[in-house]
Amino acid sequence: MPENESGGGFWRRAYEFLRRPSARYSLAGLVLVGFIAGIIFWGGFHTAIEMTNSLAFCTSCHEMQDTVFQEYKETIHYKNRVGVRAICTDCHVPREWLPKMKVKILATFELWGKLTGDIDTKEKFEAKRLELAQTVWRRMRATDSRECRNCHSFAAMDLSQQEKLAQKRHNEEELHKSGKSCIDCHQGIAHHMPKEG
Repeated sequence: MPENESGGGFWRRAYEFLRRPSARYSLAGLVLVGFIAGIIFWGGFHTAIEMTNSLAFCTSCHEMQDTVFQEYKETIHYKNRVGVRAICTDCHVPREWLPKMKVKILATFELWGKLTGDIDTKEKFEAKRLELAQTVWRRMRATDSRECRNCHSFAAMDLSQQEKLAQKRHNEEELHKSGKSCIDCHQGIAHHMPKEG
């Protein structure tokens, strides 16, 4: 087989083409086309990421629809007197770009569980609930419950409106000394607690 028909010849020609200055197009034209292509790519990428941050996307599979979504709908995070709703991504996806991308990449591994049917029934989900919950709790502890703090700020808390025990536990100095994070006391706030293995 002649070299120019083999795979190596194609890649060599493509490399040479990209390396050689263009005689046909100006540098400004090439930069402009690259800039526009970058905007289109970034816009598409950003749109796809934001689409995966919607409540509809998160609850589109029956595994979520039949279990944790039903539990969440009974909580104050879903329905409350002031109409503020925290959706899945508010608690499970960071707002900052790099941490968000890390979580999104790790979430793609959950597709394996979907493909293999690891949690495709309520019984299978319940059998793995403790393991799944512990994974989320570990991540939240590692970030000092960063996603909780996006909405719940110590500076905005009116401790006088809280019960005495909550006032004591929400004292910032005491919390800092104890090393505890929101998730240490508020597990099960949006989903049922798993049965201990």
